[in-house]
Amino acid sequence: MPTTLTGLQKPGHQWAYIANSEPAAIAETLVAFANSDGGWLVLGIDAEGALGALRTDDEMADAVRAAERLCRPPVRTVNWQQREISGGSVAVIRVERSNELHTLEDGRVLVRRGVENAPAAGDEVERLLASRPIGDFELQPVPGATRDDLDEDIIDEYLERRQKRNPRQTILPKDKLLQQIGALTEERTPTVTGLLLFGKEPQFFMPQSRAVFVKFADTQPRGPEGALGYGRREEFTGALPLIIDRAWRVIWEEMDKQAVVKGLQRQEQTEYPSTAVREALVNAVAHRDYRVTGRGIEIRMYTDRMEITSPGGLPAHITLENLVEEHYSRNPRLVNGLYQWGYIEELGLGIDRMIEDMVKAGHPPPKFECPGHRFTVILYNARDQAKAAQPWEGTMNERQLKALEFVQQHGGITNGDYRQLCPHVGAETLRLDLADMVTRGILLKIGDKRGTRYILK
Repeated sequence: MPTTLTGLQKPGHQWAYIANSEPAAIAETLVAFANSDGGWLVLGIDAEGALGALRTDDEMADAVRAAERLCRPPVRTVNWQQREISGGSVAVIRVERSNELHTLEDGRVLVRRGVENAPAAGDEVERLLASRPIGDFELQPVPGATRDDLDEDIIDEYLERRQKRNPRQTILPKDKLLQQIGALTEERTPTVTGLLLFGKEPQFFMPQSRAVFVKFADTQPRGPEGALGYGRREEFTGALPLIIDRAWRVIWEEMDKQAVVKGLQRQEQTEYPSTAVREALVNAVAHRDYRVTGRGIEIRMYTDRMEITSPGGLPAHITLENLVEEHYSRNPRLVNGLYQWGYIEELGLGIDRMIEDMVKAGHPPPKFECPGHRFTVILYNARDQAKAAQPWEGTMNERQLKALEFVQQHGGITNGDYRQLCPHVGAETLRLDLADMVTRGILLKIGDKRGTRYILK
């Protein structure tokens, strides 16, 4: 005869009942709750109130511990409540929503839908990842990796460049410094940061950290003969600095180039500004979400554009609307490592510089897209020589000279900055000063309303 339990709700999105001791069934519910909104799991009785095979507290605890071992990573259960009922007891277990994405031992990702534990599709998995904070993912030790999986030559090159950038910094023992920057744990196990920056074969442990270059002979994904396909395909593996160098080398080889004579000097003009391409490439490597498996960075070169796509979408509060003004690092330790290495020249100015260099060369500004949970930078090669920035000659008033000096020192200027530089001048006069400099091609206006910023054109 079914037993009535007071204080418990009917099976649903946050309530599940399992009567037997099968760890696999318990593990499925633990993963589904942790990946969704959390919930309460009642062990020892089914949804109809019929008692199951679980009878003692120890049996229930053993079943849950066995189930936890089937979850990757283990799901932590909290707030056990034992309830004595006629014929035995049940356990009511609270499962919190997790900051991590959990899978079962066989790789399935489950979520809670109504009264069922349902598998999540590929796009849904990416949404689940994007909704969770990175936390200390960069500091997580990589299972199976050892200190020997780090490349000493790469580490030594990093240390040399870091010391040049920070000559007054105290020189620490190698492993001590690696621990300080989050590349090694205290037990000398490589972390995600350590493996990505210095690993001999990071893709053995994290296959998603590779990058792929594909060149098409059309504006669509077609090969040289017009059929669907590609003209050249290259895959890049190794530590992130090597991926950046190798990818850049191939992009450089495939870009169109022409000689331009200015005055008495011969200069090489590339299809895209080199600095803009490198910024887009480094940003993709530095800011992608390395928790997203099954997809690497993609570089696609068409006849009219180049697309660089990184998995994971935009982080935290960053949107396409505030991308230029706001700065947030999804992987602060990786970003700092690449900065110390010299791949990032100045933190927080990559997007600004990319826009400035493209416009200065006569191209349309870069286009940014965030479909699903990936981020794409599109560089168009529709160069308009008439729009390419020419050396400017003319006169500026004293206020404008102050503004120009400020831009050169700080990378940009806002209306607020200008008012602080010239506190005794009316706001409309200052606005006209900046508008004049935009009209004459000295400054480039970025953003709108309160987010307006001016950078060098």
